[in-house]
Amino acid sequence: MNFILIGSVESSNIFLLKAIENGFLPSHVFGLDEQYSENVSGFFPIYKTAEDNRIPFTRFKKINDNFSKIKEIKPDYIFVIGLSQIISRELITCAKIFAIGMHPTPLPKFRGRAAIPWQIILGVKESAVTFFRITDGMDDGDILWQEPYYIDSDDYAFDVHQKVYAALGKATGILLNKLSEGTIKPVPQDQSQATYLLIRREEDGQIDWKEPIESIYSLIRGVSKPYPGAFSYYEGKKVIFNRAEIIKNSSYIGINGQIAKIENGAIYIVVYNNLLKITDYTAKEKIRFVVGKKFR
Repeated sequence: MNFILIGSVESSNIFLLKAIENGFLPSHVFGLDEQYSENVSGFFPIYKTAEDNRIPFTRFKKINDNFSKIKEIKPDYIFVIGLSQIISRELITCAKIFAIGMHPTPLPKFRGRAAIPWQIILGVKESAVTFFRITDGMDDGDILWQEPYYIDSDDYAFDVHQKVYAALGKATGILLNKLSEGTIKPVPQDQSQATYLLIRREEDGQIDWKEPIESIYSLIRGVSKPYPGAFSYYEGKKVIFNRAEIIKNSSYIGINGQIAKIENGAIYIVVYNNLLKITDYTAKEKIRFVVGKKFR
């Protein structure tokens, strides 16, 4: 089976490793060059894995600039796994059979951007890794395979990534074998059930202390590493909250965002009738937290 892989992140590498493990070597691997990866969360130089396994590879800045090279390979399938760049229609049609994408949601639900942060923020429990045919639309092509995974109420972004990788690894072997055997049965998506996730930017991680504590807690988990993180300002200095807990409060009366106590390195912040316990945080500047002062 003649196929190529295009990718730039850890999930791209998981797919590549699982393909190799199952005896399917790409004809060529196209990996985003590290020098252009500054704004790519979870970047992974997949060309290094290709090199280690003696697979031809190309580093790229813009994948569409590699149209001629991909056309020369004449792949049956083009896998695009973990790439935020828009693939041109011209490049997609280089696949003799079709191009295949992967999305970490149960399509047609949650098409679009920042899928893992959004699912945590929205409180999604049951999800799936979906392989689908790439079309001109956004994540709207026929479904080739879906592998379920589950999000727990205390999972952080890193935890969900690990669950996605596990589901992706399992799905990769199944899909490649089915494609090789010719037994895959594409299923059209129910377009009436489609929902769309819009892009999230770093500034969207700022905490609104008027929100319910459950929403703040979900935001902290959802945009934690490898994402920029949920944050607030203390005396004009930015503080990123990496880990938190919700604590029932019957002792402290204060204003939302106000520090109730500091104990064993943890900061307890008033949010309505509860306390948000911050157990891990990051600040570029040295800060002395004081009980009674507020985050804004």
